[in-house]
Amino acid sequence: MTTPFLIYWIVLNTVFSSFSFPGLIYAITPDQADTQRLFLQVRAALEAGVRLVQYRDKISTMAEKLRRGRALNQLCRDHGAQLIINDDVVLSIATGAAGVHLGGDDGSIRDARRLLPPNSIIGASCYNDLSLAQAALADGASYVAFGACFDSPTKPAARRVSLGKLLSFRAALGPDTAICGIGGITCDNVFQISNIVDSVALISELFGSQAAPSTPDQIKNRIQQLRAAPALP
Repeated sequence: MTTPFLIYWIVLNTVFSSFSFPGLIYAITPDQADTQRLFLQVRAALEAGVRLVQYRDKISTMAEKLRRGRALNQLCRDHGAQLIINDDVVLSIATGAAGVHLGGDDGSIRDARRLLPPNSIIGASCYNDLSLAQAALADGASYVAFGACFDSPTKPAARRVSLGKLLSFRAALGPDTAICGIGGITCDNVFQISNIVDSVALISELFGSQAAPSTPDQIKNRIQQLRAAPALP
């Protein structure tokens, strides 16, 4: 006799394992205190064809995050793109975003799946741990992210995942699992993982740093370079 839990697991995996990234580039917003600059940067990425944006903000108040998140969600919708909220299921619901990305300490994926609207996108940070990815997918994650793939200026102390491990994770999870690479990915090294992962998450390579933020033209140029990079030998 089929148990209720088994039915739940089958439904989750049937519905959510079919997620696919809308392109190679997954843009993650930087900690940018200047809201107008942030919007100009995201708009440039969207105009260059990016169709998945994650709103990551470690410096703003909750009220400011709500204002920014709602505006970014509308901006993404205006360009036929989707917005994912980093770390916060409640903020994702309040902004009307397409989903949420959860780290290892950001709450239960199963609870997020229960609380969010049907067909919401849920991403899971799995660092360099295959078992975390398998558990996340079983709980209803739409995609899993591994990294840091290279030395990361955003998270210099992040756990590294070797290219060999990344290849073994792809083999273990199969071609239909949506996998994202994150951490230190640039125009110069993206070709090393572009045939392993389905998408690459980028922060500083697109948006620069607080001290030297990228201009809209620089963002568009980098996106063009990144799209060409996978063709390199």
